[in-house]
Amino acid sequence: MAVERVHRTTHEVTVAAPAGVVYGLISDAVRWPLFFPPNVHVEQLEFDGDSERLRIWALANGQVRSWTSRRLLDPGRRRVEFRQELPATPVEAMGGSWIVDALGPGRSRLTLLHDFTVADDDPDDVAWVRRATDTNSRSELDNLRRLAERWGRLDELVLSFEDSVRVNGPAELAYDFLYRIGDWPELVPHISRLDFTEDEPGVQVMSMDTRTADGATHTTESVRVCFPHAGRIVHKQTATPTLVAAHTGEWSVVPDETGVTVYSQHSVMLCEENITRVLGQDADIAGARRHVREALGRNSTATLELAKKHAESAVTVL
Repeated sequence: MAVERVHRTTHEVTVAAPAGVVYGLISDAVRWPLFFPPNVHVEQLEFDGDSERLRIWALANGQVRSWTSRRLLDPGRRRVEFRQELPATPVEAMGGSWIVDALGPGRSRLTLLHDFTVADDDPDDVAWVRRATDTNSRSELDNLRRLAERWGRLDELVLSFEDSVRVNGPAELAYDFLYRIGDWPELVPHISRLDFTEDEPGVQVMSMDTRTADGATHTTESVRVCFPHAGRIVHKQTATPTLVAAHTGEWSVVPDETGVTVYSQHSVMLCEENITRVLGQDADIAGARRHVREALGRNSTATLELAKKHAESAVTVL
């Protein structure tokens, strides 16, 4: 049997932003799916103020992989140490560090270190992991640099909102409608095409054509992670419309003593560079926020109403 060798990688970027801003972005892992292209969803399982345990779903060489990691946060040194507890195949062990060094009042350097092993040090597996680590690290650092350098406008560029409907029917049927996306082109009027795969139960990779109010068609690609026992489906667009830099969201079905509420939640990062190209020369960030809110809210509400109808159709009201 070959000896398992520890492989190491180093990636770094210089950022025209204060070190505290950069550390703030890397320490808030739950928001990574909105900030970092490879990340699909992050669940914080434990947190005691200094350390946290995370379940992460992310794209690696185009494939959705999931693992559990523990992170140690050190805001004083602006350093985050991480170690995977349950790595995704072919990784046997992986860890590393995020390190932020101040280079001046408005400049900093961010270094991302990885170390990993694979079973039997198989050369093909080593190459696969190294390629995924290199691609994702470069993507994360580049996106983080751009976000940090416009940190003063992030609150304007990010919007989060939700819509909901009240359902007089079983939560299971409402969830069933939201889960069975293969049926949506026949049931949801604004969807003209939807192709998806579900190679792993509960992880759906989809491509969809959506008709807008003005008759145009947008093609998006998304990954959905489904939690049927919790009544939740989280999603991340991996190919977005021109006006949107990143889009994450969640469908949730919440029963209570008197019925069920179904929610659609969205978080969007606007693509500032494309606002005037899409909405006209007089458009601004406020107008783009309204446009995205109305478009997504209209489609979400239509889908929620259909989930309501589906659930209530099985209930005989006396």
